[in-house]
Amino acid sequence: MNLHSLKPSEGSTKNRKRIGRGQGSGKGGTSTKGHNGAQSRSGYKTKYNSEGGQMPLQIRVPKFGFKNPNRKVYRVVNLNTLQNLVEKGVSVINKDAFVNNGLANKHSLVKILGNGELKTKIEITADSFSKTAQKAIEALGGKITNLSKKK
Repeated sequence: MNLHSLKPSEGSTKNRKRIGRGQGSGKGGTSTKGHNGAQSRSGYKTKYNSEGGQMPLQIRVPKFGFKNPNRKVYRVVNLNTLQNLVEKGVSVINKDAFVNNGLANKHSLVKILGNGELKTKIEITADSFSKTAQKAIEALGGKITNLSKKK
């Protein structure tokens, strides 16, 4: 047996159908595409959601839910995080302090929540406060400036 004598088994390979190579080939004329119509033209593409007359999937499946375009998304900061800021040496807690410490960006709204414990009196400016956070800050004699109430 030599490399030049190797051949595939009889019937294991098939020549591809060469369409559109003239009338003499037997596959000329319409080139197996039928007569006229969009599908016989070059550049034809089906719509990605076309199911051939059947109701498309995205219409069959029911719609649900609602996304409020006027919603307000807050970055939340808890009291224990505020205590950590005070221990780092931040004296005035406002939007700049949140941005500098990576708790929010300059465009985000900040809401203070009452999780954790605050041990020192602070002055804080934020967009919103929970009732528990407000009570905890004011109980220590701290001062709250609510930005959303000013508007």
